[in-house]
Amino acid sequence: MAELEFPAGFWWGAATAAYQIEGGVAEGGRGPSIWDTYSATPGKVLEGHTGEVACDHYHRYAEDVALVDELGLPVYRFSVAWPRVLPDGRTRNAEGLAFYDRLVDELLSRDILPVLTLYHWDLPQAIEDAGGWPARDTASRFADYAAVVHDALGDRVPQWTTINEPFCAAFLGYGSGVHAPGVQDYDTALVAAHHLLLGHGLAMRALTEQARPGQDFSLALNFAPALADGDTDAHREAVRKFDGIHNRFFLDPVLGKGYPPDVMADVEHHGGRFAAAIRPGDLETIAAAIDWLGVNYYAPARVAPLDDPLAPSNCPLPGLRGLDVLPPRGPLTSFGWEQTPSSLTDLLVWLDSRTGGLPLVIAENGAAFEDTVTAGSVPDPARVSYLDTHIRAVHDALSAGADIRGYLAWSLLDNFEWGMGYTQRFGLVHVDFATQTRTIKDSGRFLGRVARTNRVPA
Repeated sequence: MAELEFPAGFWWGAATAAYQIEGGVAEGGRGPSIWDTYSATPGKVLEGHTGEVACDHYHRYAEDVALVDELGLPVYRFSVAWPRVLPDGRTRNAEGLAFYDRLVDELLSRDILPVLTLYHWDLPQAIEDAGGWPARDTASRFADYAAVVHDALGDRVPQWTTINEPFCAAFLGYGSGVHAPGVQDYDTALVAAHHLLLGHGLAMRALTEQARPGQDFSLALNFAPALADGDTDAHREAVRKFDGIHNRFFLDPVLGKGYPPDVMADVEHHGGRFAAAIRPGDLETIAAAIDWLGVNYYAPARVAPLDDPLAPSNCPLPGLRGLDVLPPRGPLTSFGWEQTPSSLTDLLVWLDSRTGGLPLVIAENGAAFEDTVTAGSVPDPARVSYLDTHIRAVHDALSAGADIRGYLAWSLLDNFEWGMGYTQRFGLVHVDFATQTRTIKDSGRFLGRVARTNRVPA
């Protein structure tokens, strides 16, 4: 494979999320989040793991920023913990804001661009107790929170993302129940999804009212391209259904196209609370103009039609009937995810055409594998290969004309991987959770070389 060069100014970096790395859950005035409650509930997280300590980033943030610098990555995406800033969801906590103040200053002191995400799933438990995302008021509370954080950090942070993966927060948190807060009701999940998107729109309004010159605002969505083995009408219909609820349901309203009519028909049988939750003016609010779209991609989904178009799917997403998701193929990650880089290329080209050329940033892409520290290093050739092939897939999309501005690997550190606890390692840096020792992996060195040269080596 040939050496590939990327456009000047292309972003290279890594991403993290507050609950997955910070720890310090009862320090600095932080209040409990839904993930504190969920992970402390027996049977919810594998092996009973919690984020109580995680990577201890709350105390070791300077060490972790130094790792970003050592790797040679000029961009770092992180999230702010809502319950650390507003412990009860409403009341400003100066000590919590001071932590992020220090983190941002540390990044800037090393010329690392901070990309701040306001919400990566750690809703304050007090807000959940008041109704959570199924309650419309939560969208307004989120906008208030966005204004508080921007007031504190807006003088130094140029890049802002409102919400990371509303799909997961809504459909896994309130639909299948495999994420916090663990509710299992499809109609509730759809209402939560609408309020998450509404919260994004209201936060965009609050942020742009306070905007400073040179600031950009965005949203990060996770996409799973649907692949089918056949080319029959039934196979195309299976692709339509999966793509509709997983991808277009969240993308189209942000683009000002409203909820896709075919998806509205697919989910109508769930009870109708979702349709009733959409009030006049909501879609206009959700469609607030963003400066770039965060694209989170890990793997495609293979789908097949069922004989009965109304038969329940084996995939726990709202509206899915008449199709099943098939086992993944080829070399798999330790998470059991398929590695098909070409589907990332196809996704980016499709997004470029559907968004009308809106700039795209790969906000998350990476893979979990089993890693072993050997003589002070971590050889991880499978992850190096994953990064290499997927970065090449991004270049293929660039060559096809897609406007892509950056690639941020998930994740900087091995961390608390939600329902899987500490059993899945995505990091460019290995973390010994018993000692908190960090060891840079070969994949981290690889991405650092790419970032320094702006090239993928032959």
